[in-house]
Amino acid sequence: MRVLILGGTTFLGRHLVEAAQSNGHVVTLFNRGRTNPDLFPDVEKLIGNRDGGLTALLGRKWDAVIDTSGYVPRVVRQSCSLLKEQVGTYIFVSSISAYGDFSAVGIDEEAPVGEMEDPTSEDVHANYGALKALCEKEVQDAFQERALIIRPGLIVGPNDPTDRFTYWVRRYSQEGDVLVPKSPDAPIQFIDVRDLSEWIVRLAEQKTGGVFNATGPNESLTWVNFLGELSSLDSIVRKEIGVDEAFLLEKGVREFLDLPLWISEKTGWPGFMTVDVSRALKHGLTFRPLKDTILDTRRWDQTRNQSIEMKAGLMADREAELLNEWGALQIEN
Repeated sequence: MRVLILGGTTFLGRHLVEAAQSNGHVVTLFNRGRTNPDLFPDVEKLIGNRDGGLTALLGRKWDAVIDTSGYVPRVVRQSCSLLKEQVGTYIFVSSISAYGDFSAVGIDEEAPVGEMEDPTSEDVHANYGALKALCEKEVQDAFQERALIIRPGLIVGPNDPTDRFTYWVRRYSQEGDVLVPKSPDAPIQFIDVRDLSEWIVRLAEQKTGGVFNATGPNESLTWVNFLGELSSLDSIVRKEIGVDEAFLLEKGVREFLDLPLWISEKTGWPGFMTVDVSRALKHGLTFRPLKDTILDTRRWDQTRNQSIEMKAGLMADREAELLNEWGALQIEN
């Protein structure tokens, strides 16, 4: 199978390349050549720009294209128009953020997607989910039954540039008191980038179309389960300090950024971490053990400069400050 990947050198894309190659497929990358240009020296690389610079794709044929870098419908429309007669399946990597309402648990693929007040806006930061939904429509309109829409939850594992999962992996490799949200039974969902990549390649091989949620694991995972798994992998002395939501919010602790994976009850998004993945499971999505994801992420993280500030999570001095204030408050009460 010949596979074209739009992007391919940062996180999900690079694991898709590895998954496709391990299954014997021939991969072509199309990107601007700016990020990790020396990665995959054995892979054909076409240089261009998704917005008006698709000339390198003209006249070529692929069995499938995997779009990992589409955020604006106008830009996605360009690749769809050009590739409509040149590829078999168009696989668009969207997001569960495409859904418009997370007030109910068990969101499946038929749930309404988000809408934009100004459909002409291209502000990805402000309208990430709704723009992804509009990008999906561009792909579906162009490719019909040959469109495959993947809506992942939080993607984690080695090479993750966001640090949202890696923060907890690194924090639990250190001694001392650890600030955690006091919500032990709150559900958590995420998917290992390698599980996602391998599954997408299998769907491409099968020429599968449709819409699929893609997060995990396939059994219920809560904060207490997750932190317990982190703690069980070594003998480091640490103490988890559960801190109330009201205190965290009062102190300006940001959900999903200062405390990755945490969503407060005040936000009221019970559906964000309880997405229904039964359709994906029926189509072969599998999950490796959580401990493997943690250990592999730790090994990768240890190859990085530990003095560089992480993109997510509490800085050590900020965490210590919050723990001191929380401790003093408990003594007063």
